[in-house]
Amino acid sequence: MDNRISSRAELQISGMTCAACAARIEKVLNRMPEVSAQINFATEKARIDFNPQSATLAALIAAVRRAGYDAHPARDFAAEKLERAAAYRRERTQFVLALLLTAPLLLEMGLMLFARLSHSHDGAMLPIWLQWLLATPVQFWAGRRFYVGAWHSLRGGGANMDVLVALGTSAAYLLSCAMLLTNMQQPVYFEASATIITLVLLGKLLEARAKGKASAALEALIDLQPRLAHVEHDGGTAEVPVAQVKPGDIFRVRPGESVPVDGEVLEGASSVDESMLTGESLPLEKRGGDKVYAATLNQQGLLKCRAVAVGAQTQLAAIIRLVEQAQGSKAPIQKLADKISGIFVPVVLAIAALTFLAWWAAGSGFAAALINAVSVLVIACPCALGLATPTAVVVATGRAARAGILVKDAAALERAHKLSVLVVDKTGTLTSGKPSVTDLLPAPGSGASELLQIAASMAQGSTHPLSRALLEYAQAQQTALIPPDSFHELSGSGLRAEIGGINYLLGSPVFIAGENIALDSRQILALQQQGKTVIAVAKLASLASGGEGGALAGTIAFADTLRASSAGAVKRLAAMGVRAVMLSGDNAATAQAIAGKAGIGEFRAEVLPQDKAGHVQSLKAKGEMAGMVGDGINDAPALAAADVSFAMRSGSDIAIEAADITLMRNDLMGVADAISLSRAALKKIRQNLFFAFAYNVLGIPLAALGMLNPVIAGAAMAMSSVSVVSNALLLKRWQPHNRKK
Repeated sequence: MDNRISSRAELQISGMTCAACAARIEKVLNRMPEVSAQINFATEKARIDFNPQSATLAALIAAVRRAGYDAHPARDFAAEKLERAAAYRRERTQFVLALLLTAPLLLEMGLMLFARLSHSHDGAMLPIWLQWLLATPVQFWAGRRFYVGAWHSLRGGGANMDVLVALGTSAAYLLSCAMLLTNMQQPVYFEASATIITLVLLGKLLEARAKGKASAALEALIDLQPRLAHVEHDGGTAEVPVAQVKPGDIFRVRPGESVPVDGEVLEGASSVDESMLTGESLPLEKRGGDKVYAATLNQQGLLKCRAVAVGAQTQLAAIIRLVEQAQGSKAPIQKLADKISGIFVPVVLAIAALTFLAWWAAGSGFAAALINAVSVLVIACPCALGLATPTAVVVATGRAARAGILVKDAAALERAHKLSVLVVDKTGTLTSGKPSVTDLLPAPGSGASELLQIAASMAQGSTHPLSRALLEYAQAQQTALIPPDSFHELSGSGLRAEIGGINYLLGSPVFIAGENIALDSRQILALQQQGKTVIAVAKLASLASGGEGGALAGTIAFADTLRASSAGAVKRLAAMGVRAVMLSGDNAATAQAIAGKAGIGEFRAEVLPQDKAGHVQSLKAKGEMAGMVGDGINDAPALAAADVSFAMRSGSDIAIEAADITLMRNDLMGVADAISLSRAALKKIRQNLFFAFAYNVLGIPLAALGMLNPVIAGAAMAMSSVSVVSNALLLKRWQPHNRKK
C-alpha cells in the first residue's frame, strides 16, 4: 500500500443485494486516487484506507451513492443491530403480505398440476383478471425494491441480482398482461412472476436471519458488558452507569456479579470466572494486587478494586474491536469469487438472450422461448458466491473469540491451516515465564546474603523475568537493596552496574567468561543439565590493577517450570503435521533439558533476541510455512517475520500488536486450537464455494434447456444463499481442546 495512505474509514453500506453489488462498490472506490477499499458483503461494511489530502469521508460516501447505493459512517454494534432489526421487521411484513396475495395463485397452480396428473378437466381456474389483480401489487409493491435496485445498479454502470429478478419477473408479468389485453387463448404466467418475487423475499428474509446468527458471538461479547458499577463515593457506595466510571475510582464487586471495568484488587479474596474472555473453564483465584477484567464473573467473595481501564480501554473492548476487524476483513481465497461476481450478471444476461433466440428459432413460440429465458435469469444468483467466504469468516472468528483466540484478520485465519513448522520461544511460552531462584552459590570468601544483595540491587533497573525473580526472592528474604551509582543493560547478555564504588557484571556464563573471568564450569553444567538457568555475578578489576578481568562473586540458578499443557500441545501439533522448533537464549544444556521435557526434538540455544527473526526467515527460505509464538518485546521482529504469528496474552503490548493471533489463555494448546479452527473454517469455505459454483454450473444449463419451471428456478435461487450461510453456521459446533469431551 502507498505510504501516503494514512487514514482509515469504516462505512456501513445499504442497498447491496448480491456479491456483484459489493464488487461494483469496491471497483468504484478503488478508482479514486490513493484509495484502497474492501467491501464485505456478509457484514455490509466497507473498510477504506485513503489519503485525506486527496479524498474525504464525504467524497467516499458520495462515490458509493453515485454507484447506486447508500453509506454512512459505521456506528457501534448496538445501533447497527437496532437498524437491522427494524429493517428485518419491514421485510417480514412485506413478505407476509406478498405471500397472502400469492397464495391463491399458488393454490391455482397446484390444482392445475393435480388435474393434469390425474387427466381430469376439473382443475379450478381463477379468472385472468383476478390473477392480474393479485399479481400486480406483488410485482410493483413487494417487488419495488428490485426495480429500485436495478435502476441504481444500471445507472452506476453495473448490473446486479436485482437486474436479473426485475427483468425475469417483468417479462413473465408483461407477457401475461399482453395475453389478457388481446384476449388470446394462451397460458398466462402471473403466478410465476408473483411466486418468484415472494420466494426471493423469503430467501432474503432467511438470509438476513442466518447472517444475524453468524454475528451472534460478537453480539454475545457486547452483551457481557455490565450496565452498573458499585462505586465508593462520600464514604458510601453508589450505583453508577459503567460509562461514568473513571480510572482510579474504587468499586466493589459482590458475589455473583460481573466486574464492571478492568481493575486491580485492593481488598478481599475470591475466585473469578474468566471463561468469557479466555475460554479457560476453571475459575482463577484473585487476591490483593491481582488484575480483574470487565465482564468476568465474581463467584464467591466480596472484592474491593481500583479501576485501571474503562470504556474503550478494557480488555473486553479490545477483544470486540479485534473481532469486528477480523469479521470485516477479506480472506485471499475470496478473490476468485469476487472476480467471477464482477462479470457474472452480464454473462447471465447474454446466456438468457441466447436462450430466448435459440428456442424461438427452434419454433417453440415466443411465449415458451421467453419463459425459458426467464428461468435462466431467475436461477442465476451470485449471492451464494459472495456469502461463501465472509459468512464462514464471521462465524469462525466469533467462535474463536469465545474460545480465547483473537484473530486479527481473515488472511491469518486462512494461512494458519497451512503451517508446517511452529517456532516456539521458550520463556513465557513453553514455560510459565515466572522463574524462581533455586540455588545461591557464592564464590569462596563470599557469603550467600552478600551475593543476593549485589545481584538484586543490580536487577532493580531491569525488566527481565530473571531480574524480577531475583527481586521477589530478595524481598522474601528481607534483603536490603543498594541503589546503583550507575547502571547499564546489555541486550541479550546481562547487566553492568557500579555499587559502592565497585563495578559488577551480571549475566550468562558465556557473557561473564567473555570478560576473562574464571568460572566453575562443572558446577554450572551440573545445574544446566537439571534444566535450570544459570547466571553469574562478577566483580570487575579496578583501574588501579590494570582494569582487565576480575573475580567471580558467585552463581545463581533459576528454575522456570514447563507449562502443564506444553508437552501435550507439542504432541497434538505433531499429530496435525506441524513440528515445533524451540528458540532459547539459554545455553545448550538448559535448552536441551526443557526441549526434552516438552517433547521437542529440534531447538536452537543461545539465540540472541535480534537473531530470532533470522531463524524464522531461514525456515521460510526452505519452503516451510512458518508460524511463531512468543510473548516478549524481543519476539516482535520474529513475530512480524512469520507467516502466521501468535502472541500470549501475558506478553508485552508490542508482541500482541505484532501478532496475527492473540491467545488469551497463555497456553500453547491455543495454537493447536487456532490451527484446528482454521482447517475447519477453510473446509467450510471450500464446501461453500463448491456449492455456489456447482449450483450455477448445473442450474443455468438446465434452465436454458427448458428443464426448469421459473417458479422452481426462483425457489432454487432463494435457497442457494440460505444453504451457504447455514453451512457456515455449522462452524459453531467447533470446540477447543479444553472443551472437548
